[in-house]
Amino acid sequence: MVSTIQVLPKEVVHLITAGEVIDSLASVVRELVENSLDAGATRIVVSIWPEQWRVRVADNGCGMNLEDLQRAASAHSTSKIKSCADLWKINSLGFRGEALHSLTTLADLEIWSRPGTSVSPPFTGGTEGGVNGWRVVYGYGGEAAHIEAAAIAPGTVVTVSNLFGNCSARRQGLPSVAQQMKAVQATIQQIALCHPQVAWQVWQNDREWFTISPAATMGKLLPQLLHQVRPSDLQELQVELPNSRQDSLYLVVGLPDRCHRHRLDWLRVAVNGRMVKAPEIEQTILGAFHKTLPRDRYPICCLHLLISPDQINWNRNPAKTEIYLNDLSYWQQQISQAIEQAFRINSATLKEAVHTTRVGKLIKAAEEQGSYNTNPFTTPTSPTPHTLKAVGQVNNTYIVAEHPGGLWLVEQHIAHERVLYEQLCDRWQIVPVEAPIILYQLSPAQVSQLQRIGLDIEPFGEQLWAVRSVPAMLQQREDSADAILELSWGGDLQTAQVAVACRSAIRNGTPLSMPEMQQILDDWQRTRNPRTCPHGRPIYLSLEESALARFFRRHWVIGKSHGI
Repeated sequence: MVSTIQVLPKEVVHLITAGEVIDSLASVVRELVENSLDAGATRIVVSIWPEQWRVRVADNGCGMNLEDLQRAASAHSTSKIKSCADLWKINSLGFRGEALHSLTTLADLEIWSRPGTSVSPPFTGGTEGGVNGWRVVYGYGGEAAHIEAAAIAPGTVVTVSNLFGNCSARRQGLPSVAQQMKAVQATIQQIALCHPQVAWQVWQNDREWFTISPAATMGKLLPQLLHQVRPSDLQELQVELPNSRQDSLYLVVGLPDRCHRHRLDWLRVAVNGRMVKAPEIEQTILGAFHKTLPRDRYPICCLHLLISPDQINWNRNPAKTEIYLNDLSYWQQQISQAIEQAFRINSATLKEAVHTTRVGKLIKAAEEQGSYNTNPFTTPTSPTPHTLKAVGQVNNTYIVAEHPGGLWLVEQHIAHERVLYEQLCDRWQIVPVEAPIILYQLSPAQVSQLQRIGLDIEPFGEQLWAVRSVPAMLQQREDSADAILELSWGGDLQTAQVAVACRSAIRNGTPLSMPEMQQILDDWQRTRNPRTCPHGRPIYLSLEESALARFFRRHWVIGKSHGI
């Protein structure tokens, strides 16, 4: 096997200003695991003894020969780049050649390795496979102090012991063991999300701590990390972008009508296999979720961008966690469009998994009451594929809609509110009114608020104000004065648009004709965010055909099911 690890030329070293890369147990785990992934590992075993300041990472990657092992911990030695030009086309997780060398100055470092491929992690005992591997112990500064042949399966085992042993002040300045282990867990989970095909086994003090099974995609892996989230709560989307670089965007979103968080702790952005901090992209994601979630709730969203390496600068952050994209506005636009596409209700998302909890409660309530009370309606003809067809109204509040996969209940007021809100956002229009609307006893703050959203308002006498223009949607309403008073109580333009949409939408308790119900359904299905109203409430409840079949026991064999 030809040696691949080389000492970088001085001109390359001078371009790398990474600084310190090892500052905690979590950073040790991160650097070693990234090396394992660069080596093509499909199974990684991480063992940690925090009180002993010891970490071991074993993988089934390609391994190293003796020549590479002797160079592995030298300063700026790496197999991943060779010239200055390579710094601008990084395709690996590691590339600076600093991690192992830094570890030799901060800890005791030992590596066992054998070239080849394997389906299981290396082991450090027995004679299987013969003595084809090597064990190297490194001295301070990265020189190979001890070398011996070793029996090991193909792959690599790196052991770091007595971390910061020569610098006790570094240990004292670190968080508690519990906090460090929490950071280790978060580090492994983030890396696992970016590489879902890898199997993980993590041990703490010789006891299994947690495992992560491999999955086909990030979305399939996520429920292992967020146990309260079901696969049906998520929408996955992969977008191949139409450009010469063959970039792509992979997205997993928690559907806003099904799952969200109390804290902003599950908004993750990855670029080319590494989780990164990207404030501008995070703000773009939050903007795309705006007015789809309840107040003080935050989205679940994992975004993975696969970008041509020459469009990224990795060299401006020591931990490689901050990136700089050459065309940020382009990516922001693509991300917004992808989230909008994930929220849509179309032929791909119409037949969804059952809302298990809600449907269970609905069926239980129906069994207790004995029947549903719906408005009379004629039997509809077969629905057009992938569309909702209005078939009735429940309590003048819910539209009963049929589709090829079952039955939906759509809350008429908030579905119409979603329609009107998006229309207002797209076509916010202030129009003059012939007779001014007179308001009484407005505070200066209320007057300023109405002026801020574009209304023409002026004094009309003692404690009286004349409003001479209103949002177009309120122009013909009898309660326009009450609506304008509502708008005067504060909030930005979008808050005002929500208030106008809510007041203008069809009220619950309003009887609707079949054409009126169908029109609401058609308009609602075309909205960008049809799953929730602008206040974050779910708009519809799906009852799939399979659930109906189970409830009515259509799988029973007639005769046998009655004991005949």
